Amino acid sequence: MGRLAGVKLEDDNGIPLYRQLVDQLSTRIRSGALPSGYKLPPTRELAKDLNIHRNTVVRAFEELSALGFVKSMVGRGTFVADVEEAPIRYTETLDVPQRSLPWDTLVSQATELETVQKIRRISQQVRHREWYNLARMEPPVSLFPVERFRHCIDHVLRTQKGKALRYAPREGLERLRTLLVDQLATKGIPVRVEDVMITTGSQQGLDLVARALLDPGDTILMQTATYTGALGVFSASGARSIGVPGDDDGPSIEFLHRLNTNRVKGFYLMPDVCNPTGVCISEKKREKIIEWSHERGIPLIEDDYASDMELDDELPPPALRALDPEVIYMGTFSKKLIPALRVGYLICPQAFHKRILPMKHAMDLGTSVLIQQALAEFLERGYMRAHLKQILPEYKKRRDALEASLTENLPEEITWNHPKRGPLLWLKLPQYISPEEAFEEARREGVLVNPSSLHEATNQRGPNGLRLVFLHEEPERLHEAGKRLGQALKRLCQRVPVSATNGERAFNGI
Repeated sequence: MGRLAGVKLEDDNGIPLYRQLVDQLSTRIRSGALPSGYKLPPTRELAKDLNIHRNTVVRAFEELSALGFVKSMVGRGTFVADVEEAPIRYTETLDVPQRSLPWDTLVSQATELETVQKIRRISQQVRHREWYNLARMEPPVSLFPVERFRHCIDHVLRTQKGKALRYAPREGLERLRTLLVDQLATKGIPVRVEDVMITTGSQQGLDLVARALLDPGDTILMQTATYTGALGVFSASGARSIGVPGDDDGPSIEFLHRLNTNRVKGFYLMPDVCNPTGVCISEKKREKIIEWSHERGIPLIEDDYASDMELDDELPPPALRALDPEVIYMGTFSKKLIPALRVGYLICPQAFHKRILPMKHAMDLGTSVLIQQALAEFLERGYMRAHLKQILPEYKKRRDALEASLTENLPEEITWNHPKRGPLLWLKLPQYISPEEAFEEARREGVLVNPSSLHEATNQRGPNGLRLVFLHEEPERLHEAGKRLGQALKRLCQRVPVSATNGERAFNGI
């Protein structure tokens, strides 16, 4: 191969062969080893010498041409182009005066919120180690539909060309919103296209609702154990969060009726799979919550983050939005498809929609058109149905592996409810075991979990427990994680003395 001798491509280093070829040839061109005007071997000949497919070489040459390293001439071949010198950069450290601004006095109070501090403190303790991660609310990379989604992006760029790279309509791509309306209709949720707003993940939907509903000093209701992202967003708005106690059937209706609702502006719920407890609100209680909402004039905010994640072929009760068109409803593709899409949707009553839409536009000028077009293509081709058929049996297998290990290894004092849907399992801890101490003991065993203290509303302590997510780890690792967690919790139970008078465990500061 003359000057190309020494080019070496490896199949097992995780980098595509065409990319390796691009990197090695561009490095030689930059260094002058392949001078301007040098003729590269024909693609067929180079492919034979490197023992790779000719299309790999063609793709590498196309990328080198796009980067300006080579130029092709019909009938003559491919030649090294004139490559401009890289701009000169200063390598010496400039003598800049060391001065600093008083950042501790400048940052807003939102950076010191209790919820933010809890998450920061725990996240700082779990870096730089190999964990059995039962806290990570993210599908495994191995189950991402990479090739199918790549086909969709390629198709969009090939057919839409520059149209796919423009700013998005502020309410979102009509094609995608229409598909969402059709999907929601299969769940019994009647929605008009004009009611749907595409958001940059459901987290932006939460932020928009908080900005449009809440003023500092207002109150937002939520389940006593709830999504940490919601706690952070509502607290940052200056609102006070009040946890509504309940049981395995859902929030307490009696508590709601007794509650002084002065300055209460909304009730945030996850009716199908509460994060972190996994509680599914019964249909009867959903109806009563809607009645209360209209009696008090307080909107309901329904977060359907685990939509379509049915593990036992048992559908949940009708959505709140299906029972009442005044419910604010949000969903996401992060848990069931690809987190990096950052595509969610927000469905609001029209009177609220017209207020919130300008705020959405002011925040981000629109969610990526390219991603919206690719997702619409993915849905239209039926890839979502195929993807769910692939991942749901795998999630069920992971759930079953974790439950089997917990059954075998946990002390009898610690129980859980079988999760019929969604990505998580909730361990109920006795009151004499501190969730944070349980977190620390699990961490010593190399298992990462979420203590209930991360999920508590500000007015009262929520249910005592640990959130275990079974999406991310393989079944074998989940079995080992359950074993290690069992060892950690058994140690905690053994450290709590039995009261000599009544035989009950006595809390001793753990």
